[in-house]
Amino acid sequence: MIVGEVVRVALTALRANKLRSLLTMLGIVIGVAAVIAMDGIGRGAQTAIKDRISSLGTTLLTVTPGQVFGRGVAAAEDRAKLTMNDARAIEDSAKSIVAVQPEMSRTFQVQFTNRNTSSSIIGTTANYLQVRKFELAAGRMFTSQEDVARQRVAVIGPTVLTNLGLETPEAILGEPIRIRGMQFTVIGVTKTKGQSSPFMNPDDQVLIPLNTARFRVIGSDRVRSISVLASSEEKIPEAMAELQKILRREHRIPRTRDDDFSIRNQADFLATFAETTKVFGSLLAGIAAVSLVVGGIGIMNIMLVSVTERTREIGVRKALGATKINILLQFLIEAVVLCVLGGLIGIALGASGALALGRVFSWNTVVSTQSVALAVGFSVLVGIVFGVWPARRAARLDPILALRYE
Repeated sequence: MIVGEVVRVALTALRANKLRSLLTMLGIVIGVAAVIAMDGIGRGAQTAIKDRISSLGTTLLTVTPGQVFGRGVAAAEDRAKLTMNDARAIEDSAKSIVAVQPEMSRTFQVQFTNRNTSSSIIGTTANYLQVRKFELAAGRMFTSQEDVARQRVAVIGPTVLTNLGLETPEAILGEPIRIRGMQFTVIGVTKTKGQSSPFMNPDDQVLIPLNTARFRVIGSDRVRSISVLASSEEKIPEAMAELQKILRREHRIPRTRDDDFSIRNQADFLATFAETTKVFGSLLAGIAAVSLVVGGIGIMNIMLVSVTERTREIGVRKALGATKINILLQFLIEAVVLCVLGGLIGIALGASGALALGRVFSWNTVVSTQSVALAVGFSVLVGIVFGVWPARRAARLDPILALRYE
């Protein structure tokens, strides 16, 4: 019996029990579809976050407050903090930097005419656009003089503009908005930056002068973070060392104690992101393995039932000259075809699901050929592994006993 005939006989047997074949493939379909969908969403998120981090600039350093620990326990009453004095000390003493941008943040209601929205109010300096690589869609950024004079001016993000019921940036320029009951004049609208995470949307924020936020809106000397631009990529290690030295001196930290602040650069963010992605990838691989094993066990079970049902047929084939290899190959091909068809259906459903979720929730989705090829390969492997035992059982049947089987 040639290979082509074996394949034809195997496919005929599968078509004879279409519903059972479809139900048998269901485990493989669900497993592969879930993996393809999650892989597409995960890869899209990776691309979006990498683009977002790259858009911040390769020389950006971010200083954030840490947590003071006493005897291994975080001390709430002695929480670490960053203040405007820290930002001034960095600006006065650091030699390897070109810009310092402190910021403080709170979430308040923003009101315009009869509409309002809850947005992040960022008190920052006039160089925010330069340091954070933002661009303006309309208007202008506030100046250092307006910051010193504590002027009530604001630059809003495009999401805030939309939430306030406006379509064009020009429609709100020069118009008054109210933040925490105080009137501000909108002087600019930033271009869309893109959301980098579910917890932070740079398009849904309102920029106001730092001193205005400090003395009129927030009423605190604490800053959420201090962003620093190193003069070049080669100067990043030197700049980080300078920042650490300056802040340890400002915070009067003895040599025996650790820093109560953290300094991160873009390479750190990318490394953390890569590590997180690896963990999620391993989790997905585990889910896929369980799904495929369950599907494989289902296929093996059905193939064993099929061998029992077709015992007399096997006896007839052996009596007509079919060898053990022919019978083994026939049942093995049936198992592999079931798995491959299940894998292909799962790929189609998974890719469609990923694209549909991307459109509904405005997510980036990327279905890679690598994940598709891996899914097909795993499907074939599952078919072979879980099809060998039923195929061997069929091949080893005694033809005389098989012919007498009722």
